[in-house]
Amino acid sequence: MTRPSEEAEVAVIGAGPAGCAAAIGLARGGCRVLLLDRQPTPRESVCGEFLGPAAVIALAGLGLDPARLGAVPLRRARIGWGMREAGFALPFSAWALPRQVLDGALRDAAAAAGVALRPGLAVQGAWPEGAGWRLQTPGGAIAARQVVLASGKHALRGHPREGARRGALGLKLHLEGGAAGEAVTLLPLAGGYAGLQPLPGGGANLCAALPGSTLGGTMGWARDPAAFLARVAAGSALGARLLAGARPAWDRPLAIAGIPYGFRQAATGPAGLYRVGDQAAVIPSLAGEGIALALHSGLAAAAAILAGVPAVAFQARWRARVAGPMRWAGLGAWALRQAPGAAVAAARLAPAARLVAWRTRLGAEGG
Repeated sequence: MTRPSEEAEVAVIGAGPAGCAAAIGLARGGCRVLLLDRQPTPRESVCGEFLGPAAVIALAGLGLDPARLGAVPLRRARIGWGMREAGFALPFSAWALPRQVLDGALRDAAAAAGVALRPGLAVQGAWPEGAGWRLQTPGGAIAARQVVLASGKHALRGHPREGARRGALGLKLHLEGGAAGEAVTLLPLAGGYAGLQPLPGGGANLCAALPGSTLGGTMGWARDPAAFLARVAAGSALGARLLAGARPAWDRPLAIAGIPYGFRQAATGPAGLYRVGDQAAVIPSLAGEGIALALHSGLAAAAAILAGVPAVAFQARWRARVAGPMRWAGLGAWALRQAPGAAVAAARLAPAARLVAWRTRLGAEGG
C-alpha cells in the first residue's frame, strides 16, 4: 500500500448540510477534520429548500441566520386537488432558501471553523485499514481515524444503504414568475405530489416526488421543463392559478431516481463509519424536514465522535430519534397518494393540519 498523501482524525465525505454541520462540530471540539466534496462549488440539488424551526436552531448554533442569507419567510401551507383547495397558517416560523446559497454559507462557516475543505475531490472508495480508514481519491489516498458519510442521496462505492428499497423519482425546477407567495404549497399528482414555494427575489422552486413504478411514463418530465410545469398545473385549479405565467428558469429539471423515502439506517456497519443526512434517514419530502434532519444528524455524529460513542451506537440513537417524524411524514405521503381529496378535506380542519405539521418536526433537543 502506498503512503497516504494526507491524514486527518476524521474525514467527512460530502459538504452539504449534514457534512458541513458534522465538520464544524468536530473542528470546534478540537478535531483535525478533512471535508471532501466532489463538486468544486456549491450547486442546486433535488431538495425542497424548506427550513423549519429545527433547521433554524441548528443553523443558529453554526452561526448562520436564514434572514441574513436572504431567505423568504413562509407563513402558510396550502394544498389543492382538482377544484378543491385548503390552507392554514403554519404553527411555526419557516423559511425558503435555495440549496446553493445554504451550502455555500455552510462551506464558508466550515472553513472559518478551521476545517480543511477539499472541494472538487471525489472519494472513489473507502475501507477499514488498521485502526482507521483509508480513502481513495484521484489525487491519492487519505488516512483517517473515522469517517462521516454525508454523501446525500448518492451511495459511496462499497457502502450501500442496507435495506433501502429503490423508491421515488425526485424532480426540481426553478421558475421565473408565478405566484408562490409566502406559502409552501402541496399539489398532489397521480400517485405522487409536487411542492411549490417562493425563491428570494421572485420566482419559485417546484419539486415533485413520483413513485418508482411510474418512471417509464414520467422520465419525459425529467427532460422537458415545460411538460413538467404543465403536468403539475393540470392537477388542480390551485396549481394552475399559482403557475399561470411561470417560466422554467433552467433548460431541464434536476432529477434523481431511486430515492428510498422512509429509509432509516439500522444499527449495523463497520466500526468508525458514521452515516448522516440522507445516508442515515430519508424522510418523505412533503414534511419539509430533510434539511433539519441533515443538520442535526451531522451535529449528533460530531458529538458522538467527540464523546467516543461507537458508530453502531450512534446509528441506533439516531434511528430512534427520527422515528416519530418519519412515521407521521410517511402517513402524510400515503394519504396524498391514496386519497388526495381526503387530504384536502383534512387540511380544512386547521387544528388537525397544524398538529400534523408539528408531528413531522424533528425535536431540537440535543443529539
